[in-house]
Amino acid sequence: MRLAIGSDHCGYTMKMQLLPYLKENHEVTDFGCYSTDMVDFPDIARKVCSAILKGEADRGIMFCSTGCGAVIACNKIKGIRAALCHDRYSAHQCVEHDDVQVLGIGGEVIGYYTAKEVIEAFLDAEFSQGEEFQRRLEKLERLEAV
Repeated sequence: MRLAIGSDHCGYTMKMQLLPYLKENHEVTDFGCYSTDMVDFPDIARKVCSAILKGEADRGIMFCSTGCGAVIACNKIKGIRAALCHDRYSAHQCVEHDDVQVLGIGGEVIGYYTAKEVIEAFLDAEFSQGEEFQRRLEKLERLEAV
């Protein structure tokens, strides 16, 4: 899978801890940040989401202190669905039911092993093609026009 990943300065440490694991199993493009120097997460979120919308990446992962800001930023971009997940169930369910493309993780909320499990669940999941899920996805897309 082609992954677009990014972080702000608060999520940098966890991103760097998980980067070797991600690169073992996936084609990874890291859109920053590249140190613990302060950076604004919306700037990185834009780059990660742009790669997905252009078809350069299949999914994205954003790391910040709580994951909340990164997810808010991603969800502001038309065509992107992002979810904050700190457990396996939410991580696979958000893809299966809502076709989420970007996972938000709080680098100061969960540890390495839990984050790894959450990422695995997110990346292994596929969107369910059931009529009810497709109908809901279409309704979500119409909300972007409001």
